[in-house]
Amino acid sequence: MSKTNIYTKVLSLSSMIIATVMVVHLFIFSSTPETLSESKARPGEYAIYSLTIPDSLTFAGERVPIDRNDVKESLDRELLINTYWQSQTLLFIKRANRFFPIIEPILKEQGVPEDFKYLAVIESGLMPRSVSPAGAAGIWQFMRTTAREYGLEVNREVDERYNIEKATAAACKYFKKAYKHYGNWTLAAASYNAGKTGISKQLTRQKTDNYYDLLLGEETGRYVYRIIAVKEILSSPDKYGFHVDKKDLYPPYNTVAYEIKGPVKNFADFAKEHNLSYKVFKDINPWLRETYLTNASRKKYVVKIPNN
Repeated sequence: MSKTNIYTKVLSLSSMIIATVMVVHLFIFSSTPETLSESKARPGEYAIYSLTIPDSLTFAGERVPIDRNDVKESLDRELLINTYWQSQTLLFIKRANRFFPIIEPILKEQGVPEDFKYLAVIESGLMPRSVSPAGAAGIWQFMRTTAREYGLEVNREVDERYNIEKATAAACKYFKKAYKHYGNWTLAAASYNAGKTGISKQLTRQKTDNYYDLLLGEETGRYVYRIIAVKEILSSPDKYGFHVDKKDLYPPYNTVAYEIKGPVKNFADFAKEHNLSYKVFKDINPWLRETYLTNASRKKYVVKIPNN
């Protein structure tokens, strides 16, 4: 027998012994996998858990059919995304403390369910200066033509899409008109993303009157579920692992109203006259788009000035 054959047989025997030892080791030390409910993070171990989907949910007083698997899985996706995208959701919680007190009274006054405040969260992240690639602007993400249709002034010097109070009132006009058309707040919310024409077309095409029965594109198909997920997390942040001290929340603006009835030559000078910086003035009045205001018609505008 050649040396090569001897080496080959020895190598094969060694491989068999190693394989046998590994199999025996596997059977001796293996254990039944832990179930999710039994699984616990060990000290110092990073752990990620699935979420418990609530048994009952509503949007604007309308029942979410969470007992359906397709609905439950769609909501699960949005809850997971918004729970584990921690930095974004923390910012939502902090900003909500500043802007919800402005939005909520307007929704109530206009007869729109309070849950619609969560549309502003998913539309703009509660960032009043937000602008989409398509040109939608402000906290409610109005397109220029739609904003004018609902009574907002939009031009080079003044763009009321960035005026939170006026834009919220305009959004309420849309919601009420859509509700009158559909008789359903959930469809009214969906139409804010896809448009009334788009939603109505799909309702007719698919022979249904229920948002949860519609097969829609990615964005609109997720839209209402995103709203519901954000509502659930922001309503019970501790339940989803978000712990924010009151002192870390962004405080509401403490301002007083100041009327402007004529032109303003330079807002930097105007700000100095009121003992504040140009930056602070523009931060709380982002709807004033230029450094000046022509106001040839002598229209009355109300700006905000810090109370202190």
